[in-house]
Amino acid sequence: MLTTSVVYRQITADMERSLERIGNMPQTGRETQYYRENIEKIRTIDDFIADKRIYDYALTAFGLDDMRYAKAFIRKVLEEGTDNPDSLANRLADKRYREFATAFNFARHGEVTTTFGRVREDTVQRYLRETLEIDAGRQNEGVRLALYFARKAEKIDSAMDILADRALLKVVQVATGISPLTSAANIDRQAELIASRLDISDLKDPKKLDQFLTRFTSLWEIENGPPMSVPAILGPARAFGLSADLLASLQRIKLGGF
Repeated sequence: MLTTSVVYRQITADMERSLERIGNMPQTGRETQYYRENIEKIRTIDDFIADKRIYDYALTAFGLDDMRYAKAFIRKVLEEGTDNPDSLANRLADKRYREFATAFNFARHGEVTTTFGRVREDTVQRYLRETLEIDAGRQNEGVRLALYFARKAEKIDSAMDILADRALLKVVQVATGISPLTSAANIDRQAELIASRLDISDLKDPKKLDQFLTRFTSLWEIENGPPMSVPAILGPARAFGLSADLLASLQRIKLGGF
């Protein structure tokens, strides 16, 4: 069985191909085709919410699929937009809502909102990446977390950004040896602890980010054990030297840092 590190690296070695594969899966392909064919028919927030397939697709694309039930909340996010600093999307610590409201900015653009590229093809690419991560997570949550962290790393500017996102925090806790129990501590103390274990600026360096995620995936494997199967995105499992790979990964890790 492939290790967390190996699966993560196989997916990211050729991300374009991985996204193409996920896009060719029947369910993903059907939903993407529907979205492309119908998104420009959406003229208002009411239209957007009323079309379940469009609504679900867009929320999934922005990582908000767990908020599908909260239609009144999503409506308020869209109605207030992002132009006002006091709008709901701008006040929420979770940046996903601001990104979502910026793309689907009915508050500013009205009926022409869905004609822009960020609503059309950019949202499709977001959906494919999010679906790839979801697929990977069905078999190995560590791979999904690593893929998510790699995608978000460029926009992480402080320890507070990490603390505001449970998935990012989980990766950092595992990779730096911070106990999950520290989440009960004062928020400033948590930020100080993260800053003492992780140089946030290193996450902007592709090589150092890769070393960080190698550490995470290796330690995840130790804490959680090997996965039962590999994500569908990789196709049939191939023979691989598991222990050798894991040991090689660990040998590249320096305890307490990169």
